[in-house]
This record gives sequence, C-alpha cells and structure tokens, in this order.
Amino acid sequence: MADPWLALEFGVDPAERIAQVGAAHEAFLAAGAAPHRVREVVRRSWERSARLDPEATPPIDLADDALAGYRAAHPLARVLPLFRDLLGGIAQDGAHLMAVCDAYGRLLWVEGHPGVRRHAERMNFVPGALWDERHAGTNAPGTALAVDHSVQIFATEHFSRPVQRWTCAAAPIHDPATGRLLGAVDITGGDHLANPHSLALVRATARAAEAQLATDRPVEPGVATVTALGRDEAELRVDGRRIRLGRRHSELLVLLLHHPEGRTGEQLGLDLYGDDRLHPVTLRAELSRLRRVLGPELLDSRPYRLRGTVRADFTTVSDRLDQGDPAGALDAYSGSLLPGSDAPGVTRLRRLIDGQLRAAVLAAADPALLAAWTATPAGADDLTAWQALARALPTGAPRRPLALARIDQLAGEYDLTRATWLQRS
Repeated sequence: MADPWLALEFGVDPAERIAQVGAAHEAFLAAGAAPHRVREVVRRSWERSARLDPEATPPIDLADDALAGYRAAHPLARVLPLFRDLLGGIAQDGAHLMAVCDAYGRLLWVEGHPGVRRHAERMNFVPGALWDERHAGTNAPGTALAVDHSVQIFATEHFSRPVQRWTCAAAPIHDPATGRLLGAVDITGGDHLANPHSLALVRATARAAEAQLATDRPVEPGVATVTALGRDEAELRVDGRRIRLGRRHSELLVLLLHHPEGRTGEQLGLDLYGDDRLHPVTLRAELSRLRRVLGPELLDSRPYRLRGTVRADFTTVSDRLDQGDPAGALDAYSGSLLPGSDAPGVTRLRRLIDGQLRAAVLAAADPALLAAWTATPAGADDLTAWQALARALPTGAPRRPLALARIDQLAGEYDLTRATWLQRS
C-alpha cells in the first residue's frame, strides 16, 4: 500500500502529476470540490484553506528584536545545532532550504544558499512569517502542524499559486515529556524533493530533536503526564509508555484530573452524559476499561480518583494563571481542551480555561501575548483581541497592517452574521 504522506508513487512522471494536480487545483478554486486523484491529505488541506486568496503571500508576524527575543526563548533553539548538523549540508548545496517553525506555523529559522533564500523571500518564506494553513494554505510545515504528522507537499499541491514552484517535506516535533507540539522542521526545494528520502530525513531529524530534548530534561520516574490541549484524544505518558486514549477515556481522565479529590459515579455520569442521559452501567464499563488501560496503581475507586503524581498541560495553564503569569500560561497552551468533546463537564472546563486565558492576555495588553493569542484557534476569530493588538502595536510595526486587515475582515463577517440572523428571525 502506498504511503499517503508521500507526494509521488514510484514510477510516476512528475511533470504529468504537476499538470494533473494543477488542473484539479483550478477546478477546486472554481467549484469548491477536488477530484479523487488528489491525495486525501491535500484535499482536506485545500478545504481548510478555501477562504484564502490563492495569490496571497503569508504575512510577516515578527521581525527584528521581537523575533530575536522570541527565537532565543523558544525550546527549539536548544536543538538548532542538531538541525544544522543533520540538514545543514542539504541547505547549503544551493538547491534546498532548511526551515524550523513554532507550533503556530511561525517560521523561526530559514537557512540555506543565499540565492535560494532570495527566491524564497518573494513568497515571504522568511523568519517571522506565518506559514500555518490559515495564513499560507497547504504547505509542508503548516499541514504537518495541522494533521500532526510528517508530510510531503509537491508543487501544485500547494494551495497558494506563488508557492507551487516549490516542493517541501516537514515533520512535527513534540515535547518529549508532555507530548505538546513545539513546531516542525522542514526542507524546501525543487521537484526532486518528491522522493521517500526527503520525508524520511525530516522524520529522523524530528525524532533526533525529541531525543535530545528528552536528554536535556529527564522524565521523572513514576510521574504521569497528560496532553489534552488542542487534540480530541488525550495522550498519557508514564514510565516511558505512551498511551493514546479514546474519546470517552480522554474525557474521563480530564474530569478526574480536574477533581483530584475524587468523583462519585453519579457525578462523573452527569459530567460525561448530562442530566437526561445518565447511563450508570455504561459508565461503570468505561471506568473498568480505563482502569485496565491505566493500571490499578493510577486509578482508584470509591470515589473514583487518580493516584500518584499526574501532571497535565491544561492544569499547567491554570496554575500559571493563578500565579499571575499569562506569558507562561500561553506558552503552555497549545489549543482548546479536547475541542471535539461535547461532554458537559469537559465543555464547561474548556470554556473556563479559554476564558481565563483570554481575559489575562487582554488585561496584560502586551503585543507579544496578544499576537500569540490571536495565532491560536481560540483567538483567531476574536475581534476584541485583534483590536487590542492593533492598539498595542506602534504605527510602523510590521504586524499592525495584518491586525487591521483582520479587524476589517472579522467586522464584516460579524455584520453579515447579524444581518443573516435578522433575516431569519
């Protein structure tokens, strides 16, 4: 079976595929639907990118001292020498670039031959630019972050036309202790990159970076960590094991973490199913299966509660907010809590965390924090936050035109929403 993350199967003519996918891209722009010959990962990315102008280039979000300070404090700065060691030779051969971005798709480093960099600058493939799918459409680093998987994007598979002369491969990088997404590493060049070796290389580089980060920060024996922000299914790490939980088990684990004092079966049932859908037999079965997954040393009963030391990314956000540290809270925040969950207890907690973090960022009125918040899925459509960002930025700041344009866009969408609602009411 072909690897769905590779752009070209063995023996496929690159020029023929470029023409086929290019025609599919034009058909998608005209009709909003992509033919089946387009890879599934690309088709879904085009759908997520559909609101973008296909001629636009990504905006530059950070520059000069602000960019230098942000890069210096980023966790991936610790493994930059490793990236240069593993990919530097490719980046200097005159045909490729090495790029590293943060979890929001913001390019941190772009290195390679000066001539190739100058060509890439024409599409704003430069440090400080936003290359997530929301700003750049389908591309390897942005799509790798969106799907949390290494991926290759070939020529006309890019959503933005100015990027279609390039081919790239990227792999996400996670914090080895918590599983939190830190960013991605990418190689970008010509059509010849559409081969299994480039994808294998960025995958190996990402794994090497995670291994080095793990060496820098050893895992504490017996301490479990839970990652539940920005993902529909939580991941548990304990004693070297990585356990990806299903949706219901993820919800139960989050609810138990939120109530360290313990929870009765009835309370858990109400948090999980709501008042009118309480199913005690189903709940007991779910808890029994969860105990088998976690082990009896982690899950106790009467009341149900977690034993030992269990840390979670969402509790870290809350703890740092309680300490008056909105910057630290935002750094630990990688998205909303189990965004696909409709369990009442999880929904309330998700709104609480997002609301408290938003309030702290707005109160701080710090341009860097406001920019980081508006780069998150929860803050992307937050008109008030964008307005606060525009007020906090100096007139000549590179981010200010982006903020003003986003304000105009959101204001127009909100007016349309109100008009539509009035017509229907």
